[in-house]
Amino acid sequence: MSVETTSSLKLSRIINGTREDVFDAWTNPEQIKQWAAPEGITVEQSDVDLREGGEYLLLMHAPEDKIHTAFGTYKEVDRPSKLVYSWDWKEEDSQMGDTLVTVEFNAMGETTEVVITHEFFPNDEVRDGHDMGWTSCLNQLEQLFV
Repeated sequence: MSVETTSSLKLSRIINGTREDVFDAWTNPEQIKQWAAPEGITVEQSDVDLREGGEYLLLMHAPEDKIHTAFGTYKEVDRPSKLVYSWDWKEEDSQMGDTLVTVEFNAMGETTEVVITHEFFPNDEVRDGHDMGWTSCLNQLEQLFV
């Protein structure tokens, strides 16, 4: 008998912007292109249908012409405080099944605490890779507000 387990991660970062501005940076396709990939990787395409049931797609171009395409569906859109959406990869060698991302934008005066909870990874190795990716993305998001 096997027991199915899931891995999750939780990250937070204080961003030097109002939660409305940080929420917009998280959901505006042009702003997404500036931060929503690990450092050294560019976002070439950002499609956002920001409504419950709407879909998004991020096409990332890594060195050596490797393409990574994240996609999913918005489950909850509560501007400017919370987003919940599914997350997976289109490329066969990276697919992991639907995981769930919850992003909370907590107002702290003129700054915002961004809390990312990413759940339902198939294993710890995949979780750890996404931990590094999200950390790098948060570094770049932070730089938008310097």
